Amino acid sequence: MEIVPTDGSPDAAARLGALAHAALAGDGPAVLPTGPGDPAPPAELTAPVNDTVAAVVTTTGSTGAPKAVLLPAASLRASADATSARLGPPGRWLLALPAHHVAGLQVLLRSARAGAPAAAMDLRDGFRPEAFAAAVAGAGAAYTSLVPTQLVRLLDAGGAPLEALRSFTAVLLGGAAADPVLLVRARTAGVPVVTTYGMSETCGGCVYEGRPLDGVTVTLEDDGRIRLGGATLAAGYRGAVSDADRAAFTPDGFRTNDLGAWRPDGRLEVLGRADDVIVTGGEKVAPATVERALLVQDGVREACAVGLPDAEWGARVVAAVVGDGLDAETLRAAVAPGLGRAAPRAVAVLDALPLRGIGKPDRAAVRAHFGGSDRA
Repeated sequence: MEIVPTDGSPDAAARLGALAHAALAGDGPAVLPTGPGDPAPPAELTAPVNDTVAAVVTTTGSTGAPKAVLLPAASLRASADATSARLGPPGRWLLALPAHHVAGLQVLLRSARAGAPAAAMDLRDGFRPEAFAAAVAGAGAAYTSLVPTQLVRLLDAGGAPLEALRSFTAVLLGGAAADPVLLVRARTAGVPVVTTYGMSETCGGCVYEGRPLDGVTVTLEDDGRIRLGGATLAAGYRGAVSDADRAAFTPDGFRTNDLGAWRPDGRLEVLGRADDVIVTGGEKVAPATVERALLVQDGVREACAVGLPDAEWGARVVAAVVGDGLDAETLRAAVAPGLGRAAPRAVAVLDALPLRGIGKPDRAAVRAHFGGSDRA
């Protein structure tokens, strides 16, 4: 096992890409990438792994402490090749995500398998639209991968950053739910966005535009929980994890904590995390339902709905929004008639949503803004 520190620099990304590609080909040890400021991995994560494993990546800890995921070389290859088959001819990729997360690692591996090391942004000062445009210029990259927050910033910037976005054959969008309004805005602006769904346990995105990649299986359990299986599945976890976490890997695939539904055209719709559902007055409210209602209001660019404990209703719905010229009470009144009991009891206008990982809304921080605890 080789620990590969990354600091957001192109040089560190290039080193990780070369070492990971060697591991994928069986010409080097498995890699364990770490991010800037990460503590040294514990000994239980750095011990030798099975020869079939090419990488160990940590999750972003959405349900607690991060977990170390074992990614077999065969699963990583299947993911990269299925992505190429879905998007079009192999081409160079631009890395605009942290390299130590699975989405960033996959950008490096897909590009290497296409025969061209990835171009990489310098992310040591964070993601900036102007730096993105500069990285795209002359890179000859056909593909990139972003999270919704990055896409919003690039669209807001316009000019050279937007022109850079338009130059790609495909722009994968994942890591967090993308609202329909953002997708319409991007596609109207000429950005070739492709939505993705997946996680570290599936070698990253494995469902594109609601349809599984070749070799991937999607099953909905009776309660709507999504189970993912097939060629891109991880080999399990390494180190200390709970019995419930281990049990998520079943003979039939990985049992996610996400809820989904089949659309009439056969595509998968991800409704949100099961543990984010708000039960208010005995009614189950998916935060995405509230967020979509807010996002169609004029001026709203981002939204995050959460539940707070309530003595009468069990939980009450509140929401934080980001946008221009917004009035919280006007927004609340505008969406209330269509949402009924799911309507937010309070709305807060923020300068920016708190984020964690590679761009997912930090719902615990939103609850804290309203004076609530980590869970409703």
